[in-house]
Amino acid sequence: MSMTVSDPAWTERSRRLEGLLSRVALGDRKAFAALYDDTRAYLFGVILRITVDRELAEDVLQEVFVNVWRAAQSFDGERSQPLTWLTSVARNRAIDSLRRRKAEPTTISMDLDGDEGEGGSESVVAGIADPGAGPLQQLEKAAEAQALTQCLQQLSREQQQCLALAYYRGLSHAETAEHLSLPLGTVKSWVRRALMAVKDCLTRAGLVRGGA
Repeated sequence: MSMTVSDPAWTERSRRLEGLLSRVALGDRKAFAALYDDTRAYLFGVILRITVDRELAEDVLQEVFVNVWRAAQSFDGERSQPLTWLTSVARNRAIDSLRRRKAEPTTISMDLDGDEGEGGSESVVAGIADPGAGPLQQLEKAAEAQALTQCLQQLSREQQQCLALAYYRGLSHAETAEHLSLPLGTVKSWVRRALMAVKDCLTRAGLVRGGA
C-alpha cells in the first residue's frame, strides 16, 4: 500500500515538511526558508558523515538546497516521506562531491555500534587531521592517508564492502544489512571487526595510539 500524507505513519513533522515542499515547488521563498531552517542541521550531519570535511560539507549543503529548490516538484509523497527524500538528495550530492574531487577520505569515524545505540564510539584515526595544516603537515597527512588505504586493503572483500556502505555512502548498519541482504548481526560483526583491524594496523604504523 502506498504511503500518503493521511497515513498514520506520517508524523506531524512529515506533514509539515510535505506542505513546505509543495509550496517550494510553486516557488514560495518563505516556505523554502522555513524548510531550510527545519532540516539544515540534520542534512548537514548526513553530509558530514560522508565527506568527513566540514568545509566541503557546508558547500554540499548549499548544493542540496539549490537542488531542492529546483526539483521540489519531483517529490512524491506516495513513494517516500519528505525527510527520506531530502536525505537521499543530500547523500547523492555528498557522494558526487567526493567523486568530483577524486579523493578518498583521510579519516573514518569509528562508531562501533552505528545507529543501533549499543555502545560508545572512538575515532580510528583520531588526531590525524589538522584543519590548519601547512605544506609539511599536508605531506604528512598524505602519507597517513596512504597508510590508511593500505590498511583498508588488508580487509576481506566483505569487510571492505560493509565499510564502504556504512562510512562512504553513509548508510546505517540496518540499511547496510538490507542493501547486502544479510542479517543485521552479521553486518555489525563485520563492521566491528573491520574497524578494529584497521585500528590495529594504524597502531602498528604509529598513526594511532594503542590501548582502549
